[in-house]
Amino acid sequence: MNTFYLPPESWGERCSLPPQEARHLALVLRMRPGAQVRVLDGAGREGLFTIVEAGRKGVVLALDSETFHPQPAARAIMALAFSKAGRRSFFLEKAAELGAAELWLWQSDHSQGRMPADAAEGWQGQLVAGMKQSGNPWLPQIRSFPQGVDAMIEAASCADWRMLPWEQQHDVPMLTPELAGRPGTTVYVIGPEGGFSDREITRMRDSGFQPVSFGRRVLRCETAATLCLGIHWWASQQPGR
Repeated sequence: MNTFYLPPESWGERCSLPPQEARHLALVLRMRPGAQVRVLDGAGREGLFTIVEAGRKGVVLALDSETFHPQPAARAIMALAFSKAGRRSFFLEKAAELGAAELWLWQSDHSQGRMPADAAEGWQGQLVAGMKQSGNPWLPQIRSFPQGVDAMIEAASCADWRMLPWEQQHDVPMLTPELAGRPGTTVYVIGPEGGFSDREITRMRDSGFQPVSFGRRVLRCETAATLCLGIHWWASQQPGR
C-alpha cells in the first residue's frame, strides 16, 4: 500500500496532504478518489485513509482507522559531527529505516567549515523518505549544536548509555550487541572526516562516554554512523530485549 507523511498537527477525520506529498499522490502515482492509502505522522500514529479529492489543487483524505505504535524501549541517538561529505543523504534514509530516535548535528573542532544555521533543516526530506519506505511510524527528531562538543555533552548527560566509537584505539571493547540496543537511551557520537580532536576525546571520556572500537579499518563518518544504528537495531530485536 502506498504510504504518505502527514504532520501530527494536520491529522484529523478529514485532512489535506502537504503539497509535496499531494503532488506525488495525484500527479506521479495518479491515484484517484476511492483508493485507500496508509499515512504516518512520524509520532507513532498510523492511519488508513480513503482519497476523497485528488488533483492539482491538492489531496483530501478521510480517516478510516488508526493505530498508535509506542516508542521502542531501546532509543538510539546518533550525534554526527558536521561534515561537508556528499554521502549524508544515504545515511539519513538509513537512520529512519533503522529506527534512530534522534539525530544530532554538532560542530566539531575538525569539521570542514562552520555549520550553517539551517544545516539540520535540509535533513527532513530524506528522513521522511526513509520512514515511508520502511514503514517506521517514528520520524527521527533533529537537533543541532553549533556551539560544539560541550553543548552536545550536556545534552547527552540525561542518556542511559553514551558510546564513543573511533578508530586507532587499543585495549577497548568492540561495539557488540551486548553494548548496543539496551533498554533506555543510548547516544552514539561519530566524529567528522578529520577525526576527533584530542580536546574532544578528553572532554567526552571525562564525561562518561565509553570508548568502543569498530576494528582496524578507518570508516567514513556516514558508514560508521550507519553501522552503529545497524548493530543497535539488530541487538534491540533479540529475545529478551
